[in-house]
Amino acid sequence: MSESTSSGSLDSVRVLVVEDEPTIATAIARRLAAEGARTDVAFNGLEAVDRALATRPDLVVLDVMLPGIDGLEVCRRIQGERPVPVLMLTARDDETDKLIGLGVGADDYMTKPFSMRELVARIKALLRRVERAKALAADTGVTPILVIGDVTIDRSQRRVRRGDVEVHLTPTEFDLLAFLATSPRQVLTREKLLAHVWDWVDGSGTRTVDSHIKAVRRKLGADLIRTVHGVGYAFEPADVDTDDGAPSSGV
Repeated sequence: MSESTSSGSLDSVRVLVVEDEPTIATAIARRLAAEGARTDVAFNGLEAVDRALATRPDLVVLDVMLPGIDGLEVCRRIQGERPVPVLMLTARDDETDKLIGLGVGADDYMTKPFSMRELVARIKALLRRVERAKALAADTGVTPILVIGDVTIDRSQRRVRRGDVEVHLTPTEFDLLAFLATSPRQVLTREKLLAHVWDWVDGSGTRTVDSHIKAVRRKLGADLIRTVHGVGYAFEPADVDTDDGAPSSGV
């Protein structure tokens, strides 16, 4: 993958589109091709796994509801072979489905119906985050390991431990946690998190932040991230002193 996404182009980027509705699949593939991407299309789950192995895409656009095996199992299998950014499509605005998708390795999600313009913007932002993560890992001037309370975040290897237990996070979950952890006890607004982690700002995207926070809490514990209702979130492990002693809460 080249640096073209930083300039707004998808030139040389390979995208696998997995969608069982031919009209939608064709529309997505054509729009991405118009942006310069090389696109492959799969119409069912098993075909998607085979195509991912054969083409080694830079990113996968993956529908949840598929014949054969569903998108969640496809995501598991693809991520089991190699880490690849996944943008999941769902026909239901059901937060449980989204959390499950994030839990199996999806980095972002969109609910149908969606605009092609937003889909392209999300794809470009996701690819920029991947490139930024690679640059950060290669930057020897950045302190690679953050240790806050009982949480250890290795930014060069992109690994997280809580106590003696290593916790698997998706690339987006890792970026979100690492950004929060660089400013412990400081409340970061949803808009700021969206701009930094997702590289785009849109009022509707704040729900994306909330869902990812829930996914991180489910994996690392609810006590690590405090909600400031109507504002945003703060990284506050239980054994790190805070100014107001406010307890952690749900989204």
